[in-house]
Amino acid sequence: MQHPVGSPLPPPHQPGHGPALGWSPAAHHPGPPQGPAPVPPAAPGYPTAPRQAPAPHPGPGPAPHQPPPAPAHHRPAPAPPASAPPVPDTTGHVPLPPGGPVAVPSVPPATATAAAPDPTTTTLAVLLIGPAGAGKTSVAKYWADHRRVPTAHISLDDVREWVRSGFADPQTGWNEHSEAQYRLARRTCGFSARNFLANGISCILDDAVFPDRPVVGLGGWKRHVGPGLLPVVLLPGLDIVLERNAERSGNRRLTDEEVARIHGRMAGWYGSGLPIIDNSQLDIPETAHLLDEVLSRSIASPPAW
Repeated sequence: MQHPVGSPLPPPHQPGHGPALGWSPAAHHPGPPQGPAPVPPAAPGYPTAPRQAPAPHPGPGPAPHQPPPAPAHHRPAPAPPASAPPVPDTTGHVPLPPGGPVAVPSVPPATATAAAPDPTTTTLAVLLIGPAGAGKTSVAKYWADHRRVPTAHISLDDVREWVRSGFADPQTGWNEHSEAQYRLARRTCGFSARNFLANGISCILDDAVFPDRPVVGLGGWKRHVGPGLLPVVLLPGLDIVLERNAERSGNRRLTDEEVARIHGRMAGWYGSGLPIIDNSQLDIPETAHLLDEVLSRSIASPPAW
């Protein structure tokens, strides 16, 4: 039951109160009188007073239980007509093509006057390979920053370190946990690269890929990214990588013995057919410029790997 604003609430149900003892809404909201009250009989010996006509009734009042009209700000909005068109989605939606294996870059048929393909305006997937201290990350970032088309940089080491608790550091030993996290990071990098490239954004990935270790070899990158991935090896001299490694900190810094061992194994890329850049005497911008020249040749004649 609703009660008009300002009216007292019904009394609580207590012993001696409530509907069981005669409390009713009529007692709370008295209605119009039903007729003249009965006149008590006169006492013996006293004359009876003449009966007076009842006062005229002013008319029916408001319904006793009619709630007052709701304030304007509480009134519900009128419902739209059933035939009204649906309201369009105003939040916006950008459809994104799904990622797929990256195909080999297509090149127009060569002619006598055709210039070399321009890698700075082509959507590419590049894998920069090299030992610790080769400058892969610095060169990849610079190359991505100075492209004339949208370009993303994906570093395998950065993705591996997304794992915070339970991170399996290969420096403590290569085991099933470090291998599993490496494989997971590489697959995540490949998934990201395919999605970027499917939406017109070039990618450059960097990783220390060993030529003599299939578990971390090129086959996995080709499987996760696609046959259009262009690998390039960055391989400066041993003294350069030792000097750069000494400037590192945390788990990115290796012992000199480990750096020398990795560098020696990377020498196996010579004779592999992959393009190799010796950036021992080159700064980062010069190395990035040389990388464009190497990629131009790779687009025109993709390496077999």
